[in-house]
Amino acid sequence: MSLEIGIVGLPNVGKSTLFNALTRAGVLASNYPFATIEPNVGIVGIPDPRLDALARLYDSAKIVPATVRFVDIAGLVRGASQGQGLGNQFLAHIRETDAICQVVRVFTDPDVSHVDGDVSPERDIETIATELILADLQTLEKAVPRLVKEAKFAKDAERSAVAAAAEKAQQVLDGGTTLFAGAADAGIDLAHLRELSLLTAKPFLYVFNMDDAELGDEGLRDRLAKLVAPAQAVFLDAKTEAELTELPPEEAAELLAELGLGEPGLDQLARAGFAALGLSTFLTAGPKESRAWTIRAGATAPEAAGVIHTDFQKGFIKAEIVSFEDLMAAGSIAAARAAGKARIEGKDYVMRDGDVVEFRHS
Repeated sequence: MSLEIGIVGLPNVGKSTLFNALTRAGVLASNYPFATIEPNVGIVGIPDPRLDALARLYDSAKIVPATVRFVDIAGLVRGASQGQGLGNQFLAHIRETDAICQVVRVFTDPDVSHVDGDVSPERDIETIATELILADLQTLEKAVPRLVKEAKFAKDAERSAVAAAAEKAQQVLDGGTTLFAGAADAGIDLAHLRELSLLTAKPFLYVFNMDDAELGDEGLRDRLAKLVAPAQAVFLDAKTEAELTELPPEEAAELLAELGLGEPGLDQLARAGFAALGLSTFLTAGPKESRAWTIRAGATAPEAAGVIHTDFQKGFIKAEIVSFEDLMAAGSIAAARAAGKARIEGKDYVMRDGDVVEFRHS
């Protein structure tokens, strides 16, 4: 399953620095607009301590985590929806992603210029939201008349639902609200808008790039989190995160402790991105490897089997499933079976995050 999160933001907010830290890819990070022209793609593992425990239990030769793909996209400027800066190119790249991660500058540094002259997280968030909303309105202005006409002549309930959703979407966007934030209150089923590839209908999350002092300001963090709700907010110092990736694990842990941070912000971001995409994991384990597999939340057992191999889904018979917690408490799969914690599930079973599975197929 290949799903991508686009990292967006105004120039010089720390997007490429964050991407460097996420992927250790050494992507160009410079103090001038549009240091990133073509998008860079990096695959990031999702931290999952359950895999370490499974590997010890099964004496696995390797660990394979679930992953999420991050795309570093060129900085946006005001007027991008009208083609300013790299606007059209920016919008084309973000349209291809499955979720949007906006990096918002909170830190102040006289040596790093801001395109608007001063630092204002609220203004920066509004600038990007406005450009995405304007781009979506352009799409809907062309699409709504066509959809209404189709619904009228086709007399098809599905096409009528799509047309109605598009008209409601126009109203939400005209009010200055993204569809991600406003669709539910307006009674819009975003599934009806999928064919239009609207930018603001994608899941959003926000990364606030702060310095060490700002990270310790709980009042500031609470205010910024409320500003972007219902989207999830992650707070980190991209420069420090990049430094952490260069240190041995022991030294990185010491630095985190000195800064009063429980875990790297990058770990929080990877998990937040995974959740924003509506993904879940199931686990497999054995002497060869302990592995987390990526599925859509709500996937059935045969669909999960198909992630491993399409033949597993076609020939699915049943699945033996034990929760990670029950397996660890029992100490072995044999003990879990003896305790009645391992279950046999059929085609209708909906997978739960953390299920440890062995599929049986023809």
